[in-house]
Amino acid sequence: MNFLTALRKEWLEQRRTRRLLIVIIVFVAFGLSSPLMAKFMPEVMKSFPETAAIASMFPDPTAADAVGQYLKNMSQFGLLLAVLLSMGAVTNEKERGTAALMLTKPLPRGSFLAAKAVALLITFGVGVALAGLGGYYYTYVLFEPLPVGGWLALNGLLLAYIFVYVAITLLASTLARSQVAAGGIAFGLAILLGIFEAIPTTAKLMPAKLLAWGTQAALGNCETAWGALAVCLGLALAALLGAWLALRKQEL
Repeated sequence: MNFLTALRKEWLEQRRTRRLLIVIIVFVAFGLSSPLMAKFMPEVMKSFPETAAIASMFPDPTAADAVGQYLKNMSQFGLLLAVLLSMGAVTNEKERGTAALMLTKPLPRGSFLAAKAVALLITFGVGVALAGLGGYYYTYVLFEPLPVGGWLALNGLLLAYIFVYVAITLLASTLARSQVAAGGIAFGLAILLGIFEAIPTTAKLMPAKLLAWGTQAALGNCETAWGALAVCLGLALAALLGAWLALRKQEL
């Protein structure tokens, strides 16, 4: 069994287990609703006496608010889905015994993990692409047209952000003995990255910086963060390498 055969198996599993459908539904829902929330939430707040005074203090919403709402929703739920949909990727295979069966075909352990990573990347890539189309359309209708290149860059950086947590969770799934333990390790590592994002000296190289870069790109600004992109890709590759090294030493 080679890599492409393993990838076809993983892609089929993404569809049969409804992972692809879940990602598409959640992402498209937030892609469509984020510009709507940015546009109409102030009006909704003004309709209630308790919040009308507060809402009147804020300026009229702009395309920047739509972009901010889109990234906030997509990044938060993207991180959550990255962990929830990836934490059983390896542990479930080991528990069912299918990992041992596949790896005696023989399938190299690196190809086994790479197929899972690529299938998850495609799944989230499809979700981000569809959400991006919906988000761009409603931002265009409700606010103004955004630079197409900048919007594509925003969604590409968002996908890179999500993939960091996919890779971290695959590492956790390889190290852990159960799916729950893998999820706990992955969320712990995500919290650790959040701590580094709160430190000014390291924040400029953390995954959240990709979102800030994406915001600027979508609004037509030229501020970049190549260092953060390099570090994030390095983190993802290091996590996958660690998963491979750990899996090599495990008896299945």
